[in-house]
Amino acid sequence: MDIRLDGLTKRFGSRSILNGVCLDIPAGKTVILIGPSGSGKSTLLRCINGLTPFEGGTIHVGPHRLMPTAAPGAWAEVRRLVGMIFQDFQLFPHLSVLANVIEAPVRVLRLPVEQASARGRELLRQVGLEERRDDYPHQLSGGQKQRVAIARALAMSPLALLCDEITSALDPERKNDVLDVLTALKQTGLTLVMATHEIGFARHAADHVVFLADGHIVEAGPPAEVIGRPQKERTKQFLQRVLG
Repeated sequence: MDIRLDGLTKRFGSRSILNGVCLDIPAGKTVILIGPSGSGKSTLLRCINGLTPFEGGTIHVGPHRLMPTAAPGAWAEVRRLVGMIFQDFQLFPHLSVLANVIEAPVRVLRLPVEQASARGRELLRQVGLEERRDDYPHQLSGGQKQRVAIARALAMSPLALLCDEITSALDPERKNDVLDVLTALKQTGLTLVMATHEIGFARHAADHVVFLADGHIVEAGPPAEVIGRPQKERTKQFLQRVLG
C-alpha cells in the first residue's frame, strides 16, 4: 500500500514542526527517516496514523485521502491498514504475551478467540517468542517486549507498518534481535516506514532514506547516495556527528 504526503504541515503553538513536507512512499518499500532529535520524524509518523492532528496538507493512505478536517471514522479506517510500533512498547502489563497479541483482533476485528490465538502463536513464532506466549511483560527483556509489540501490530494484518525509534531504548544485542525481525518483514512486501538513529541499519535495509531537519526534507534518495554520498552540507554535518 502506498502512502503520500502533500504539503504536510504541523505546528505546536507558534512552533512549526513540519513545514509543507511532501513525500511518496511506494507500496512494499522500506523508507527510513533519519535526522536529529526534534526534526519531525516521530510527528510525521503520528500524523500518518492519525495520532497527531495536523494543520495543513493532505495525507494519502492507499485509497484514503485525509485532510485536517477528516472525521474520526476516516482515521479509524486508516488505522486498520497501518500498524504502529512505539519506542516504549505499550504492552498491557496485566495480559500475557499471547493475550496482548490477540486483544485487538478479537475486540476490533471480532475474530473468534481460537482463530486469533492460532494466528497469534504463528506471529510469535515468526518473532522468535512462541515459547514465551504465556509469560507477562514484566518477565521479558526490552528486546522481547518490542518483538511482542511487532507481533501485536502484525496481528491486525496491516498493509503498512510505522516504527518510531523502536530500538532506541535497547542494548546492542537486543537491538539487533529487533532489527533482524524488521529485516525479515521487508521480504514480505509490507510497506515499512521507520524513524531511527540506526544509520547502519538504514544503509543496508532501506530502499529510500529521508533526512529531516527543522521540519523539512533536506535530502532524500537511495541509502548509497544520502548516507554514502550526501550532497547537502546539513546532511554531511549530521552524519559526521552520528558516525564519528
